[in-house]
Amino acid sequence: MTSDSKLAFEHPEARAAADGQPAKPLDRISLRDHVTTAEIGAFQQERGTTQRLRFNVVVEVSTPEAPLDDDVDKILSYDTITEAIETELAAERLNLLETLAERVADRILWAPQAMRVFVRIEKLDRGPGALGVEIVRTRGQEAPVQGVGEDMPHPVVVHLSNAAIAAPELIGLLDALEAARAPAILCVGHPDAVSPTTPREMPQRRIDLLSLEMNAWLLAARDRRCVVVGTRTELEWAMKHNQICVWAPSKIVLDAVDGAEADPRDPLALTAWFARLMQAVEILSVGGDVPPGDLPARALAIGEAP
Repeated sequence: MTSDSKLAFEHPEARAAADGQPAKPLDRISLRDHVTTAEIGAFQQERGTTQRLRFNVVVEVSTPEAPLDDDVDKILSYDTITEAIETELAAERLNLLETLAERVADRILWAPQAMRVFVRIEKLDRGPGALGVEIVRTRGQEAPVQGVGEDMPHPVVVHLSNAAIAAPELIGLLDALEAARAPAILCVGHPDAVSPTTPREMPQRRIDLLSLEMNAWLLAARDRRCVVVGTRTELEWAMKHNQICVWAPSKIVLDAVDGAEADPRDPLALTAWFARLMQAVEILSVGGDVPPGDLPARALAIGEAP
């Protein structure tokens, strides 16, 4: 039992070695004690602040069929590991270390040489010791990874004024968007009703986001095609199936690494931020001003064809 307990806290390289050998032994590359900072955690006290994370990763790789000839292109680069960590930390704010470990492992396993990966992540600032998780994943267990293995469609992001939402011409606009080749994501501003205000920044930010989502549901009541979605997964599914959807911003804004740049008090600027995030081909503003930014954008009058 003592040796088992000791092994449980060993570096993942020792854990990999003790976890059994396949018929053909695999080589291993490792990343030890890689420390970086990120905002992560399910508790409210972990929001708005960064904490140190320590990563230990071991990747078992297939043995090269031909001599290496000292050619870096024939091996799995250490950069594959560090870039997987950096990419997943930059993608969105997460609540769970388990989720982060899964995503890092999935991204590493998309490399053709990677056969099995051990990922250990520890929080260094949550208590007197290191709090962490360790997972093991094998090739074939990896989930689809954004930006790897498939091309995501690029949407048209459409910002609707309240007048456009209420106008009879909305149905014709939806018909035209549905017939277009690019998927459409609809964004809205605040409803005409006055929203509550508070002197505290975080509660006000939540109130502003809920105000936008209330207006999104008012839009959904106009037509069945206006399906309100709030997660990246739902958005990507709708885009791949060329379905119109309405963006509910709370989750993506609150989980975004650069969420401070997404100001729910300025719906046009928020639409522009979201369009960049989704790599939109164009922004259409119906019944209002053109959002700021460097993406192609057009203002349409209510009833004007897109």
